[in-house]
Amino acid sequence: MRASPFRSRYDVVVIGAGLGGLTSAALLSRAGLSVCVLEMDARPGGYLAGFRRKDHRFDSAIHWLNQLGPNGLVTRVFDLIGPDHPTAAPQKRIKRYKGDSFDYLLTDRPDDLKEQWIREFPRERAGIERFFRDARRIGRAFDGLGTFMRTEESKGPWGKVLHLFTKLKFARPFLPHLRHTGKEGVRRGLSKYFKDERLQRVFASEMDLLSCLVPIGWAYVGDYQLPPVGGSQVLPEWLVHVITSLGNEVHYKCRVDQVLLRNGHACGVRFTQRGITHEVGADQVVGACDVEALYERMLPPGSVPEKLRRKLREAELYPSSVTVGLALDRPTESFGFGEEMIYLSKDDVPRERQCTGGPDEVGISLLAPSLRDPSLAPHGMGTLTIYIPAEFSDHDRWRTGADGAERGEAYERLKQEYAATLIRRVEERLAPGLSKHIVYCDVATPITHWRYTGNRNGSMMGARPGKANFKAGIAHYRTPVKGLYLGGHWAELGGGVPIAVRAGANAAMLILKDRRHPAAPTVAAYMDGLLSPADAEASGRFKPYAPTWKRSPTPAERKRSATAPPPVQ
Repeated sequence: MRASPFRSRYDVVVIGAGLGGLTSAALLSRAGLSVCVLEMDARPGGYLAGFRRKDHRFDSAIHWLNQLGPNGLVTRVFDLIGPDHPTAAPQKRIKRYKGDSFDYLLTDRPDDLKEQWIREFPRERAGIERFFRDARRIGRAFDGLGTFMRTEESKGPWGKVLHLFTKLKFARPFLPHLRHTGKEGVRRGLSKYFKDERLQRVFASEMDLLSCLVPIGWAYVGDYQLPPVGGSQVLPEWLVHVITSLGNEVHYKCRVDQVLLRNGHACGVRFTQRGITHEVGADQVVGACDVEALYERMLPPGSVPEKLRRKLREAELYPSSVTVGLALDRPTESFGFGEEMIYLSKDDVPRERQCTGGPDEVGISLLAPSLRDPSLAPHGMGTLTIYIPAEFSDHDRWRTGADGAERGEAYERLKQEYAATLIRRVEERLAPGLSKHIVYCDVATPITHWRYTGNRNGSMMGARPGKANFKAGIAHYRTPVKGLYLGGHWAELGGGVPIAVRAGANAAMLILKDRRHPAAPTVAAYMDGLLSPADAEASGRFKPYAPTWKRSPTPAERKRSATAPPPVQ
């Protein structure tokens, strides 16, 4: 009889090997706890897992990357885990806004764009200057996130008071803009700065004023980074290396069926892997997965109050997307693309249709990943990613039936129709002849994202920041079940790499605190910016980690090595 690959008991079981779950597991591993990560997919990473097509590597999530600069939140957490983590280079060309009547480029020198607007719209000078001033203030607030990452749930009464003051200081630049949401709200908010509709049209798709200001704020403080060499997938690959090299485990193709309870306390999980059911015990469980799956499917009825479940079901989520990944037979830069994200809009389409319309109307985001990172495509070839927002419920669940399972001819036909329309629009506006150079086209819909991540409605990032979700108390780490914590994007409002890393770090912090683990005060002081990585390491509270991780070559790099001529003797 083959032995089970699982121990009978661990200190902590983590459900989900996305960036949040892996960050939790890596920090807990460094603290010396026994940890088991269970992932339903065949690979780690969640939205950062990416995929391979014909020796081309594609990222499935990152459109821009923040907080991975020298003092960023992500860097600080990763520095605590290990010094061999992937690093990211600064991004210079950030976002290109292209409509029928305008074409503007935001770079790491946002004043260049400000001066261009002042030259073109001299009557709007005062408002333009105020707009960029307010954006700079928002950017400076984000610049302090590296030492403002610890959740108040891990603090005592006095610490919570101090946290409130710090949070208010952080929020002050945002407060004047929060009420400007929705179609009319954005129009009124932009009108505070400039009346000319041609300027307002630059932000054709934004449905809140902060979305117009924040990218420029990040540009002011240099908080845009290119994904690490090898693509976003190297972040989860490194975390898995840390976890396993410290003697812990990450298992794939594991569907968690139930969080086990004893006297109302989480005590383990039951899960299925390749048709075989397993049970493992644990002192604590981290749900780094979709909260609906956790609360509605994995817990016994009555474990979570109906009021909280209803609030979560009604939470305002980020949309999902249709993402088209193109492998090209020539370099992407030959079509005129740069490292910036391009947002392609249509002047005559209303704002709400830019966000929710069909492929003929909706705004298009474009990236040239292989230009940013040549390791992602074979020599002389390239990759292009086309992205639009989309909802899970569109087209009768994308013609897949009530449960999203009928992925037949109607579904495939709809995917190809979307891709053809988007490619045509890009070809007409930016890249003549593009369709003649496509060697592979991969299309992902909200159904795809839902299947591979388990996120409700295929949401890209979970619950949106905003007044409604904040008042409802959507974000939380401690669940109604003792010993069960949230450690993914539902623990915080917002999304992206920084939020996932912050969620994972805080879930680990709470577990250490509740266990009264000797590393807890050190981690708390580090997260508050009171210790350096060297100070934390010198505390003696962490299990030694040998920084031996080396990035594996991408498929394109392996192909180049295989075809390279032998060295001259």
